[in-house]
Order: sequence, then structure tokens, then C-alpha cells
Amino acid sequence: MLVKLLRERLQAYGGWLAALIALQLVSVAASLYLPSLNAAIIDKGLSRGDTDYIWHTGLIMLAVSFVQVLAAGAATYVGAFTATGFGRDVRAAIFRTVGRFSGREVNEFGAPSLITRSTNDVQQVQMLVLMGCNMVVAAPIMMAGGVVMALREDVGLSWLMVVAVPVLAIAIGLIVSRMVPGFRSMQKKLDEVNRVLREQLMGVRVIRAFVREPYETSRFTGANAELTEVSRRVMRLMGAMFPIVMLVMNASTVAVLWFGGHRVGSGDMQVGSLTAYMTYLIQILMSVMMATFMVMMIPRASVSSERIQGVLDTESSVVPPREPVRVEQVRGVVELDHVSMRYPGADVPVLRDVSLRAEPGQTVAVIGSTGSGKTTLISLVARLFDATDGRVTIDGVDVRELDPEMLWGHLGIVPQKPYLFSGTVASNLRYGNPSATDEEIWEALEVAQAKDFVAKMDGGLEATIAQGGTNVSGGQRQRLCIARAIVARPSIYLFDDSFSALDLATDARLRGALAPYTRDATVFLVAQRVSTITGADRIIVLDDGLVVGSGTHDELLDTCETYQEIVESQAAQESAA
Repeated sequence: MLVKLLRERLQAYGGWLAALIALQLVSVAASLYLPSLNAAIIDKGLSRGDTDYIWHTGLIMLAVSFVQVLAAGAATYVGAFTATGFGRDVRAAIFRTVGRFSGREVNEFGAPSLITRSTNDVQQVQMLVLMGCNMVVAAPIMMAGGVVMALREDVGLSWLMVVAVPVLAIAIGLIVSRMVPGFRSMQKKLDEVNRVLREQLMGVRVIRAFVREPYETSRFTGANAELTEVSRRVMRLMGAMFPIVMLVMNASTVAVLWFGGHRVGSGDMQVGSLTAYMTYLIQILMSVMMATFMVMMIPRASVSSERIQGVLDTESSVVPPREPVRVEQVRGVVELDHVSMRYPGADVPVLRDVSLRAEPGQTVAVIGSTGSGKTTLISLVARLFDATDGRVTIDGVDVRELDPEMLWGHLGIVPQKPYLFSGTVASNLRYGNPSATDEEIWEALEVAQAKDFVAKMDGGLEATIAQGGTNVSGGQRQRLCIARAIVARPSIYLFDDSFSALDLATDARLRGALAPYTRDATVFLVAQRVSTITGADRIIVLDDGLVVGSGTHDELLDTCETYQEIVESQAAQESAA
């Protein structure tokens, strides 16, 4: 996938790349021509005292230098344009791929790792593409051209190139072979630092509440120290490259002066040719050093590309159908037929042989102990996961055969952990219905019992909401999320423990105001409090993934022991309070 993206990028900018190659050829040709002109000035102009020749050749050198600068600058611009565009395309591809992931794939990679792969890893690959665009043509041509021009000046010193270039290449190769595992370890340690930091930022209130700052500081210090140690090992190897390159270059220069000086003294070589030969040898070694810069980046970029490729090659477990079914008008008849759900790596299913049916105008409540599978049941209806056994249907059509966008467009979900996006109150509430008017938004806020506090906020509907809704309370966040679902006017409402942060009075008012809006819709209501679900048309009682009771509140009080225990425990808690 990554190679395909690069190929598409190169094809899209074929004209730019042709210009890039042409500009680099001009730049290299000018670089190779300048030493010859310099040698001519020394051997012909200075030795003969021909001032006109010196001025004439010097002006040519200035013109060639000017052309070289322009060509090199233009080539760098085109290379940067191509590389940054490639980075943009890769980030977009990762974003699109992750956007199709179900919760299973997100949990497998982890949010910190996905963020690192979308930023740091893409940056590493982008830099390699940039270096490649700037050097992949120039360095080989510079090396080959330098060899030809050096031999043209003097063949007797050619053995120096035969020694210097392989020595430099072998030394760099040995270092790079040890850098690859180091870079792989470094990216993993970077993931770990991001994970710890993200946990601490998200859970800062919990950390402070339990006075765990020293422990969390120690945990971050440990992860940071491990990253630092791995980075130091890799950077030591990387730092060894430059001294080796400089050692070979300086030793080669001394050798050229030493052995070339003897040839000049014996009359086998002119001073200008010696100067030109030394310049060409330096250019050859410089091209090797340019290649070294690329080689230094290849190990880390290769590790990053593997990590990016791992994301791009991962298929979502929630796969869109090849021939999606589109229903003209979704009524909202939801049916679970002997549904079971087992998470990857789990020993036992979280849901087992669950069957139920919900029709428009009905409110189906789901209650049970923590871990009984309530949220999983809601997620299966929304097709955030696919059932491992059985089938979930909407209006008689398996959700795995429905067009996902059509399905999700008719669902109004209020998650267990209410989440708001950075922006304004209005932008968050229009998330499910971009064309909603201000009147519709205020109406939804009134139903969700949020109108009063929004009206008091600075700006009203245009009041700022921080990322995650951290600048409003938990109850306010829940009510805004409920209002967001109401604005969408879906056929199916999924409330996943969405009233837990509300007091009993607000909960009752909200459910009373919500009833007219959900009269023709199918409502699934997950709750912990019995008082929230007593008016439901049907209550499903889950225990360890099994349906142990189904009926109205009064029926379950007579027939379901688990429900009786829940009611009694909550009554005892309220009495104690």
C-alpha cells in the first residue's frame, strides 16, 4: 500500500520529476565542469601570465556557478514539493484506514501507537523521500562523473579511488547494519512514552485524587529513560559515521597531495591537474557522504514504513458488504437472533445466545451487573462489532448486508462515556445533522434539560467547547450528547447508560420530555438505575452474558430473581443514603 501511494505520487507528478532529474543533471554537470575550468586557469592562464584568458575563463566559471545554484535550488524545491505531498497522502491514507477500524482494531494497535504512526513515522518516511529526490540522481551521477573526470586528469592516481571508496562504503555498511534493530526498538519505546503520557493526561483527576503523582512521575521517568538509552545507543552509531567519512576524506586529500606532488615534481602531472584531481576525489567522496545521509535515514524510515504498512494492511473486522442493501425508509425493527459475541483472545463469550425484538414506538431497556454485556449488545445493534454467532437485523435485513453509512445515518448513539469535540455547542450538536437550524438545536437542548446552562454560557450556541468537553461538567456533557442525538432525529436511539450522571429529578424530566420525540422510534436504553427503566415497554435482564429475564418492571419483580436482587440492592442503598 505504501509503495502504491509512492508510485501514484510519482505518476501524478511525472512532469515535476522529469524537471527534477533535468535540474539535477544540470547541477551535477556544472559541478564537474568547474574544476576543469579552475585547472585551465592555473595551467594556462597563471603559468603564461595571460590575463585575458584568466578573465574570460573566470567569467565562464561565474556563469556556470550561477547556473548550478539555480538548478540546485529549483531541484530542492521540486523534491520538497513531491516529498511533502507524499507525506500528506500517507497521513490521509492512515486516517481513512483507521476511520474504518472497529473498536477491535483500535484496541489492538492502541491509540498512542496510531498517533505515533500518523505523525512521527510518516515524518521519517517523508524525510527519506525528500533525501531520495534530492540525492538519488545527483549522488550516482556525481560519483560516476567524478571518476571519469578524475581519470581524464590523471590515471596514475586512480588507485586512491579504488582504496578510498570501498573502505568508506564498507565502514558505513557495518554501522548501518547495527542501527536497524536500534531504530526498531526506539520506535517501540516512543510508543510506550506516548502511551504513558496519554494515560496521565487523560487520568490526571484520578491521579491527583489518589495522590499518585510520585508513582506516575516514576513510571514516566522509567519509560523516558528507556527511550533515552536506546536513542543514545543509536545516536552513538550515527555519530560515528561523520568522523569516519571525514577521516577517509582527509586521508584521501593528504594522499593525493603526497603522491600527486611527486608526480608534479617528476613532470608527469601539472599543478592544475593535481588541483582538479583532488577536487574530483573530494566530489566522489562527497557523493558517498550524500549517499551516507540517505543510508542513515533508511534504517529508521524502513522501521517506520513497516509500522505504517501494518496499519494500511489491516482490514477492519467490520467489513462493508460488496453489494450493500439500501432500505428506502428505515422503520427501526431491530431483532437479535441467537446472538453470541466473543472478543479476540477471550476464554468465554461476553454475550451468549441472546434473542430479542424491538419495534418502532417501543423502549427496550437493558439492565444487569457490570460486565454482563450491556454495552456489547448496543454495539452489535450499531455494528461497531460483528456478532461471532447469530445475526442482528434491522427491518429484516442483516446489518452486515446494509450500507454502513445508511445504517449509521439512522442511528442516534449516546455512548457510555460522553464525548464532545473541540468547537462550539452548535458545531457539536450539528454533528449528526449539519443542516439543523438554531431553533431545532434549542429545542433539542430543552428536551435534554440543557437549555438553561447553555443559555448562561458566554456566547450561547457559539460558546466554546474544549476537546473532550473538559470545560463542562459530566452531567452537562451527558445532556449535550443526548441533545446531539435528538438533533439527528434518527429511527433508532441507543442510550448506553446515558443518564448515570443526572440526578433523579433531572432524569425524570428528561425522560418525560424525550417521550414525544421517540414515539415513532425504536429506543434501546442501557441503565444501572432501576428508576430510569421502570417505564420501559420491555426490560432485558443480563447476567454473565445470558438473558435471564424479559418483561415489564412488574412482571420481572414476580418472575426474575436477578432483577429482584437489583431492585432490592438499590432500594437498600437509597434507604441508607
